[in-house]
Amino acid sequence: MAKADKPTEQSLDLPADGRPEAGIEHGRDAIRAALETMPAAPGVYRMLAGNGEVLYVGKAKNLKNRVRNYAQPAGLNTRTLRMIAETRAMEVVTTHTEVEALLLESNLIKRLRPRYNILLRDDKSFPFIVITGDHEWPQLAKHRGARSRKGEYFGPFASATSVNRTLNTLQKAFPLRSCSDSIFATRTRPCLQYQIRRCTAPCVDRIDRDSYAELVREARDFLSGRSQQVQHGLSEKMEAASADLAFETAAVYRDRLRALSHVQAHQGINVASVAEADVITIHMEGGQSCIQVFFFRAGQNWGNRAYFPSHGKERTPAEVLGAFIGQFYDDKPPPKEILLNEWPEKHGLIAEALSLKAERKVRLHRPERGQRRELVQHAQTNAREALARRLAESASQRRLLEDLADLFALDSPPRRIEVYDNSHIMGTDAIGAMIVAGPEGFQKNAYRKFNIKGEDLTPGDDYGMMREVLHRRFACLLKAQAAAESADEAEAGEGGDQRNEDARVAGEWPDLVLIDGGVGQLEAVREVFADLGVSGVALAAIAKGPDRNAGLERIHLPDKPEISLPPRSAVLYFLQRLRDESHRFAIGTHRARRAKRMDRSALDSIPGVGPGRKRALLNHFGSARAVESAGLADLESTRGVSKALAQKIYDFFHPEG
Repeated sequence: MAKADKPTEQSLDLPADGRPEAGIEHGRDAIRAALETMPAAPGVYRMLAGNGEVLYVGKAKNLKNRVRNYAQPAGLNTRTLRMIAETRAMEVVTTHTEVEALLLESNLIKRLRPRYNILLRDDKSFPFIVITGDHEWPQLAKHRGARSRKGEYFGPFASATSVNRTLNTLQKAFPLRSCSDSIFATRTRPCLQYQIRRCTAPCVDRIDRDSYAELVREARDFLSGRSQQVQHGLSEKMEAASADLAFETAAVYRDRLRALSHVQAHQGINVASVAEADVITIHMEGGQSCIQVFFFRAGQNWGNRAYFPSHGKERTPAEVLGAFIGQFYDDKPPPKEILLNEWPEKHGLIAEALSLKAERKVRLHRPERGQRRELVQHAQTNAREALARRLAESASQRRLLEDLADLFALDSPPRRIEVYDNSHIMGTDAIGAMIVAGPEGFQKNAYRKFNIKGEDLTPGDDYGMMREVLHRRFACLLKAQAAAESADEAEAGEGGDQRNEDARVAGEWPDLVLIDGGVGQLEAVREVFADLGVSGVALAAIAKGPDRNAGLERIHLPDKPEISLPPRSAVLYFLQRLRDESHRFAIGTHRARRAKRMDRSALDSIPGVGPGRKRALLNHFGSARAVESAGLADLESTRGVSKALAQKIYDFFHPEG
């Protein structure tokens, strides 16, 4: 299908009045002024606030007719009227067709995240399984992100858990290498994967090319949906080996068959007639909605994921589902078929847009009977149960935040809680960690890690590490707030208090900062706040009790007596969860950094020592430590190492000589 020409953009600069009291009439005046030059063509429009914030993104077959509705006094709900009252300017992008407008609208909503649109909040990429095609010995591995590497990709899988479980079992059935190319190139003997029969050790020639290619072909066939043919072939090989009394070989084929059965057993519901489809169902209750997505590829169920879009209570299931599908497939290829429990708004247009994006026909279907209907009902049940759990958790979380506000004498329940912790071993690989929690629980996409950079810090100085982390974090926030305030002042000279609040929200300021530590850590953070001039942020430290017993924690507040909560207090449990999550994140980040450092050989830092010479040195001396202690004559005797390079290696490890 031919690509459409690039859309044209038209900016409609309108008089901006930043005063909150300007009211809905000023918004309508801005819209009426925009209508004077609004084209009667397909396209996308953006409604802007006085400070330039994008309030809403919409698409239309006829921009002029669509936007004219906002200038009418009747028939609009409260949320839309509030949006109109904030509107001070509009921008439009014209397209050739309404389908192009729909694709552009979905892209802009995901990128700009306007607060009056229906928003898909979870935007993580999906994992795939890849059989690489850029190496003579293909690798079987997990992949996430852009498909820049040559190879065959199978997926998507709903989560890292589902892809890891499948990959782990596939390695038993098809023992292909999973190591990176760099590790493969430096191996001198089989690794543990070979010992446990999850790799055939092609790195040291324990398998010939034809046999390895056969394993690759079988893995490809299984992941492509030809699992029965693969199982039938393995069964025949097992019987033939058994007939030849090669019982050990027969046992290998038996174990591979069991592994394939294990993969299919963990996939739950399967429908052989559904080769490639996504099942998308919605359930709405209490002004909120849950959308369940099940992935079926190659006739196999590759998991499901629940989404909770952000939207106003007046939205219908058709509106929410339509917005969700557009944003969901904005950055991922749609399958051949999408099974639904509700028709989304303008489903015909959505199907046409997805077909244009995929460059092949994509079918939207709402089945009424048969196996496809059973799949939809199963997904709908999951959506209903997931939303029920979320509503219960939301009510509980709201009560906990209210109790937390009472405990710390906050004006209102905190919307954003930041918890900080450090992790190191004797001062090495020091890491600072920040986790974020709020009304919807842990916000893992907002977590941050800080590599401790202070060269003047004494190893193990927890107070100094905490000062560095908090100083870097809040200096960044203050800079963002200053930039936002400058932009507001350029727009209007009034409404300063409101602008300051907008800047604070835009900069992701926390309402409450919790520190894992005692009075010392608390005082260190107070010094940072005083130095930076930070105010209006509640601060507390959670210290472990005597003998580090859970339930005996002490809470330290600035200039107030310490607090000890009853062991069975719900607020104490909540604070423990926050503290434990920050500790988990800090420890995990520290371990990852330490493992990365330990995996890197000192030889990697020597100029002129590439993979080949590194392998030669390791083969000759046995370890990097032995290379470090080797004499110059020993280094010169290594095959492939010249006298000049031997001198360079010796000087690297003996700089004082």
